[in-house]
Amino acid sequence: MNVFRILRVSLRALARNKMRTFLTCLGIIIGVAAVIAMVSIGAGARAAVESQFASMGTNLMFVTGNWRMMGGARTQTGQFNRLTAEDAKAIGQLPSVEAVSPSVSTRAQLIYGNNNWNTMVQGTGESYPLVRKWDIEDGAFFDESMVRGAAKVCVIGADIKKNLFEEDEDAVGKTIRISRVPFLILGVFKSKGESGGFGSRDDFVCVPYTTALNRLSRSEYLQSIDVSAVSQAKTKEAQDEITELLRIRHRIPDGGTDDFVVRNMSEVAEGAAEATGILTILLGSIASISLLVGGIGIMNIMLVSVTERIREIGIRMSIGARPRDILLQFLAEAIVLSLAGGLLGIILGIGVSKVLKYIPVFASITTMVSWSSVLLAFAFSGSVGIFFGFYPARKASKLDPIEALRYE
Repeated sequence: MNVFRILRVSLRALARNKMRTFLTCLGIIIGVAAVIAMVSIGAGARAAVESQFASMGTNLMFVTGNWRMMGGARTQTGQFNRLTAEDAKAIGQLPSVEAVSPSVSTRAQLIYGNNNWNTMVQGTGESYPLVRKWDIEDGAFFDESMVRGAAKVCVIGADIKKNLFEEDEDAVGKTIRISRVPFLILGVFKSKGESGGFGSRDDFVCVPYTTALNRLSRSEYLQSIDVSAVSQAKTKEAQDEITELLRIRHRIPDGGTDDFVVRNMSEVAEGAAEATGILTILLGSIASISLLVGGIGIMNIMLVSVTERIREIGIRMSIGARPRDILLQFLAEAIVLSLAGGLLGIILGIGVSKVLKYIPVFASITTMVSWSSVLLAFAFSGSVGIFFGFYPARKASKLDPIEALRYE
């Protein structure tokens, strides 16, 4: 019996019970669609994280406070701050450092006319756009003299402009109140959009860090120092130089615990990419369980089909069909079921991945369909058909022709 004849006979047998065939395929359809959708969510999350870090620059570093012992217990890293503006200026003189921006952040209520908005207020230095690779869309950023004089000026994110001003209103030159203190708007940042489901990156306002320290946070210490190395290749060198410099400035003895932490953004990016990669594998693994359930459904239906067609098998054997022909026929039926389910599952999975962003609940989720996951899911569905279809097919091929003909 040739391959085309086996396929034709298999399709004819499956067409006799269309509803049962469809319901059997449904398990594979759902399984393949779930795998593709879950993997696309994981891949989208990874791409969003990588894009976010790339937009900040892989030569970016953060210097923050470290932990300390209080009452025999360690505080959280970053809560023990002894970083000063002088530390930031000293770091800026290092040969492997391109630019430095001191950082102080707090939340505050912004008011303009009858509109108000609660957002993050970021106190920064004049080099913030260079360090963070963030362009100004309208207006300009504040300069060194404004930082030195603790000027009441600010640059707002795109979301602030949208929520406080009319659509066609020019925000530059307007005055807003931040915690009841009037600030003149010098510029508007270019929009960077969502950060992969973690909120908008445009919902913030920048003020000089000196102004933030004196009028908003009422603190003498910086929360962090943003540092940009001269190149990605020099990042590790800059990290070592900063560590050595701050240990000297803070008079930390050999063997003592640093009161600061220098984080390399490229290392953070690698860690985040690894975490989202693990998430993708986890989501795909959970979704693949439904494929196994679909395979069990195929085995169950094929066993029922063998029982229903025992007399047909006996007739085929009596007119010359070999056990191998019977085995191939039933195996072909199982493979057709799984591959048909796989194709429909691919269409459904891609469709679900594409429409998720239009559903309000999932609007913040980024998806990216990976063709490798599509091919893997399709190949796996075919393997499921072979694996779970082999036992029923082998059982059919082992039937005794005489006993099969006597079967009622």
